[in-house]
Amino acid sequence: MNTTIADRLSIAQSRMNQAAQKCSRLPSEIKLLAVSKTKPISDIIEAYQAGQRLFGENYVQESEQKIIALQQAYPDIEWHFIGPLQSNKTKIVAEHFDWMHTLSREKIAQRLSDQRSAQKLPLQVCIQVNISQEDSKSGIDPQAVITLAEQINQMPNLALRGVMAIPTATDDLQVQQSEFSQLKQIYQQLQQKFAGIDTLSMGMSGDLDMAIANGSTMVRIGSAIFGERS
Repeated sequence: MNTTIADRLSIAQSRMNQAAQKCSRLPSEIKLLAVSKTKPISDIIEAYQAGQRLFGENYVQESEQKIIALQQAYPDIEWHFIGPLQSNKTKIVAEHFDWMHTLSREKIAQRLSDQRSAQKLPLQVCIQVNISQEDSKSGIDPQAVITLAEQINQMPNLALRGVMAIPTATDDLQVQQSEFSQLKQIYQQLQQKFAGIDTLSMGMSGDLDMAIANGSTMVRIGSAIFGERS
């Protein structure tokens, strides 16, 4: 039986709702970010027609084409950049996206703020934390988060919303739990120091139950909605 994108969105939302209820949280506290990287515009429209509004993209040029193509007909799509960003490509993110999840360097933050039009709302940003401290992963060292947050806070065209991480890819539940709870602690520290911190972006298809149990407010789901990347 061929399931549609609408079917798969509904299944993902049900999984999130069940995970929330299991730990006595309101399902409405947790947003679903549909990761549409490498997927055609027609898939995004199909998800939109099923009620999805938040879309995550990883590749700068590809996402710029999609955003420009869709902005007239679908102005209420909220675009989230969730990939690595080189300094020579910050302008596209500053001009076209609503959110940036992978901020881990002051230089990139400064460029994004400088290149964001003051006529637009500030770019909503999350600091990416390398919670597993793996050399192969992007993100800032957990000890350096507060310093970067203070720098971002001085930048007029950015609004710091929280933290994001991609934990170790493992079936070891203890490792998963340890990393999720560390990220939650960093998030709570930011909440105590800064206004407007409301986003703990962690959890994907494989680990969303544990992420939600640890306070995630935004879960990133791609292939479970759009199918495997071709």
